[in-house]
Amino acid sequence: MTAYVRLEVRRALRDTGFVFFGIGMPVVMYLLFTNLGTNAPEWKTASMVAMAAYGALGSALSTGTGIAEDKGAGWLRQLRVTPMTARQVVTGRALTGSVIVLPAIAAVLTAGALVNGVRLGAWQWAAVALALWLGALPFTLLGMGNGYRLSAQTTGLVNVACNLLFSVVGGLWFPAELFPHWLRSLSALTPTHRFAEIGQSLAAGAAPALAAVAVIGAWALLFGAYAVLSYRRSARTV
Repeated sequence: MTAYVRLEVRRALRDTGFVFFGIGMPVVMYLLFTNLGTNAPEWKTASMVAMAAYGALGSALSTGTGIAEDKGAGWLRQLRVTPMTARQVVTGRALTGSVIVLPAIAAVLTAGALVNGVRLGAWQWAAVALALWLGALPFTLLGMGNGYRLSAQTTGLVNVACNLLFSVVGGLWFPAELFPHWLRSLSALTPTHRFAEIGQSLAAGAAPALAAVAVIGAWALLFGAYAVLSYRRSARTV
């Protein structure tokens, strides 16, 4: 399974579209958002975490696009005749998604430190990166569920829609404090809002709220069940 994960990671990182949109775009958006308006250090830090979360979200969802393409090319059918079990295949894909989110997170955090002058303690940098890395798991599971259930073209469209919806409503592009009351209430229930909230709390030197952890945990269970059911369905049709 280790060899399988290495293979999938190399395939993802060799994709120029993934490198540009999954890693480069969040950095460009972060620098744009933080250098056209207010110059407040607090905003640069909060936006850094939000854009790193956005990059992780997009990278995690892209796992599903790769699965759908493999399904269409017959790669999943080939995997079923290898000694790898279904659990190993699914786990391998989840681990791949966990690895490929790291470049986007690292790129945005590096831009915050080197370009925008964000200053955090060593433990805060490590804690923020770890929280964003672990918090991306639900979105990897969502992307996997889409990939196993849908065609390659449909998966790409659905993942883009999920990315935009969760990013905007979750307050990754614009602070949720600017939303009307009803939208702020809805935003608080999204995994992206809570995902970024945990990182922003750590960047501010505070402990994450238990409610944020609970919301992300609930979404992880939901998306995990979706991924398992989608894989079982694909096993009957591929």
